[in-house]
Amino acid sequence: MTPVVQAQQTLPSQPMPRLPVVNLTAGMHVIHAELAARPEHRARGLMFREQLGPNEGMLFIFDDTAIQCMWMRNTLVPLSVAFIADDGTIVNIEDMTPKSEESHCGSKRLRYALEMQQGWFAKRGLKAGTVIRGIPN
Repeated sequence: MTPVVQAQQTLPSQPMPRLPVVNLTAGMHVIHAELAARPEHRARGLMFREQLGPNEGMLFIFDDTAIQCMWMRNTLVPLSVAFIADDGTIVNIEDMTPKSEESHCGSKRLRYALEMQQGWFAKRGLKAGTVIRGIPN
């Protein structure tokens, strides 16, 4: 058994403590995003959370620019994920089903993904091409 498999199998079945928050903007909309910049934080993400506030989400910052993929294992809240280029531009947005292990991937190489309540982007008219500002390097 590899260490990665061991880590996935031994994750506690409770939410990870809240991570530091950064305020992002998409047009006039403010987003309070927890920062998942470390591998263990990206691996846990929003697993086991029972709710998110109306403008709360999680910004995943990956180490390398690559095709990034997300899934919903142990995630209880329906989410939408925006895959974001280095310049802050949304590349594509995918809706994800709770507890699904289906992969949802960015349509090009990138370093950022922002998870919000499902439909959050659509309800605000945000789509591919919208710029998210305030993303830390």
